[in-house]
Parts: sequence; C-alpha cells; structure tokens
Amino acid sequence: MKTDLLLGVLERAARHGASAADGFLVEERSFSATVRLHEVETVNHAQDQRLSLRVFVGRASAAASTSDLSRESLERVVDEATALARITAEDPHAGLPGPAELIERVPDLDLEDAVGHDLPPEEKIAIARRAEAAAFAHDPRITNSEGAEHFDRRAHYAYATSGGFAREYATSAFSLTVAPIAARNGEMQRDAWYSSARKRARLEDPESIGRTAAARAVRRLGARKVKTAEVPVVFDPETAASLVRSLAGAASGPSLYRRASFLLDRLGSRVASRLVTIVDDGLIPGALGSRPFDGEGLGSRRTLVVGEGVLESYLLDTYSARKLGLASTHHAARDGSGVGVSTTNLMLLPGGASPKDLIASVASGLYVTELIGFGVNGVTGDYSRGAVGMWIEHGELAYPVEEVTVAGNVLEMFGAVEGVGDDLVLRDRTASPTLKIGRMVVAGD
Repeated sequence: MKTDLLLGVLERAARHGASAADGFLVEERSFSATVRLHEVETVNHAQDQRLSLRVFVGRASAAASTSDLSRESLERVVDEATALARITAEDPHAGLPGPAELIERVPDLDLEDAVGHDLPPEEKIAIARRAEAAAFAHDPRITNSEGAEHFDRRAHYAYATSGGFAREYATSAFSLTVAPIAARNGEMQRDAWYSSARKRARLEDPESIGRTAAARAVRRLGARKVKTAEVPVVFDPETAASLVRSLAGAASGPSLYRRASFLLDRLGSRVASRLVTIVDDGLIPGALGSRPFDGEGLGSRRTLVVGEGVLESYLLDTYSARKLGLASTHHAARDGSGVGVSTTNLMLLPGGASPKDLIASVASGLYVTELIGFGVNGVTGDYSRGAVGMWIEHGELAYPVEEVTVAGNVLEMFGAVEGVGDDLVLRDRTASPTLKIGRMVVAGD
C-alpha cells in the first residue's frame, strides 16, 4: 500500500524532532495521441510520482517535495525539511487539522475506470482520427485542422499523518478534443470541441465531437467588429463557467487573508442576483472534480458558496481558516510541496429558461462563445477580456463577431444577471448554464 511508504517517511520525521507531520503521495500514468490531417503527429506515454511533505516543530513548519521515491532521496527530504522547520519562525495558525476532523471512511465515488485504460494505443489513435474525419465530413468549408487528441490518465492518491491516519483512493480521466479550421474566400476561422469523463464509455462519440467542432468553426466565418455599445451580453456555458471560476478565486482563503480579494469582508452579504446559486460538491459520483477527501484528509462535502445571490461560504483549507477565524471548508489541495485551496465540482445551478429564450429576450446584444486573455483584477473585480461570438438582433443570432472586448466588474456582472439557462452539463470541474447579464460594455470600433 502507498500509505505504508508515507507512514515510514513520517516516522523518520518524528525521530528527527518533528512534533507533527503529514505527507501526500501522487502516482500517475498518462497517454496522449495527437493526429493531424489523418496522420499521427505525437504519441506520449508518461509516468510520474510526487511526494509532498510538511513537518512541524511546535508552530514552525517547513515543506518539501520529491519525485524520487528511493530510500536515500526520502531520507534526505525528511532531514532537510525538519532542519528547515527548526530555524523557521513560528506561526500561531500553523498545524495539522484535529484528528477528529479527519475522514473515517473513504466513500466509493466511482472515480476509477477498471477497463477503460486497456484500449491499445492503435485504437486510441483511431478514435482521434474518427473525430477529425467527422469534422472534415461535416462541411466542405472545413479545409484544415489543428488536430485531434485522445488523452487518458490514471492516478493514485495517498495521504497520511504522523498521528497514524492513512487513506488512499484512485481515479481515471479521459478526454477527446478536436480543433478544425474553416475557410472561405481567403478567411480562416478555428474553433474546437471536447468531451471529458471519468469513464471512457461516458465520452461523447468521436463523430459527435467532430461535428460540433466543425459547426462551431464554420459559424465564425464572416466575423466582423461592432461599434462600442452598452448592451445585454449572453455567455454560453463554456464562457459563463470562467465567470464562476473568477468568483471562486476571490472566495479562496489565500486571496482573502492576503487582502487581495474583492470578496473580502463580504460573507453573508449580497454579491449577485437572486437568480445566482453556486455550489461546490465533491461527492458527485463519477464527476471530474470529485474526491473522497481533500489534501489534508478532511472529507469532501457539498458547500453552498452563493445562495440566491448571498455569499454563504468562503473556500478554505485549515491554515487560511485559522487566519480568518473560521473553520475549514475541506478545500485543501496539495500544490507542489505546500498546501493551497481548490474547488471540486464547482457549478452555478440551472434556472428555468432555455438558451433560446435568453437569446430571444435580447433586442440587440452579444452572445459570447470564446473569451481571450486573463483580464480579471482579483482585488477590485474589474473585468476586461477579448471576446468572440455572435451578434444578437431582434432575439436572433444574426452574424459572427470578433475583435471585441467585454468589460465590467465581476460583482456588478453577477448582480446584473437577468437570466439563467436550464442547460447545465458537468463537462468539466467548473460548469455553468447559459447566463444573461443585463448590461455590459462591448468595445469594438
């Protein structure tokens, strides 16, 4: 068992003067195959292992990590970490979670595919070829491709503490992506589509992925700029999910205790329209973000982050919770040698309107299908990103738009949500239905 190795490392840390310690071990194997224009472009097999260690000497702590699990390497990591902890200043908030907080039983969340990884490489390559071929067959204007990729990964996670706690679990992940290029009268436009799942059998079929990618590329032909205006903006599910991520980033403990968040001191206050409810649920069986416990051994659960527009919870690990005088929300993540905060299955819950209804409610505005750049200020919430999409006229998608910028403020944008779609699909770790925001600046010519 992987936990045996961790417990041995922690015992050595105790012998070298650590008053407490914990370790997180990840072992993973992955395969990817990329084809372009029907030919194999790359094939990659990778195997990786990482052990991250934290040691505490009183309230002083140090962290270290290694990808070499030989005895000599592990002994060196332990010795270096304990020596560093002895000369580090104490932090009153440092320390492991209380033993009573740790998970007792690891639930079966259906995260591992027992047979999906057994497919021979030739068949995985064939699946990628089928996706790309379907894109070409969908429309004669698909004349080129950036390729199609089949990817799969299996991983094993183990966590242990110097108090004798030890738990582990395994996961699988699969994805298929295709990115075709459409051309007409010398103009070229690219778009993509993908499917991802814990079980290979739950991936969309390659032909469907290829056709969707092709349709997305073709609809961008003839894109134009628009005049700068303040208009309603409808975000498709893919781009709306990025707004949810921005809000979650501001709700994370490290941003808050560093006072670098636009949600600072906003707990319990209104931060969005009443139509907005956001949850993070790590216990959904088979979902891509699910995990039985976090990076500190605390059991995953469902957290209401925003309830009908009110900020109900931050996202905290043990350290950030203590800094803020709150309790951990079980969102610790092992990031390199240290501990950070991450979400699991973060989603904005669906409303009652269809995407078609939301578009039909707009006399003149923008339907966003792609966002470019990272223009979100985590301190102020100011938002400005390049956008691609379709212009809406009289409630209909009229023509494609590019080279525009959508601008506003994240809190004001969530406050101006006038419609939430009924089309939530957990295609990734963060998901949202279609969102209509009543007013935003769309900057063009």
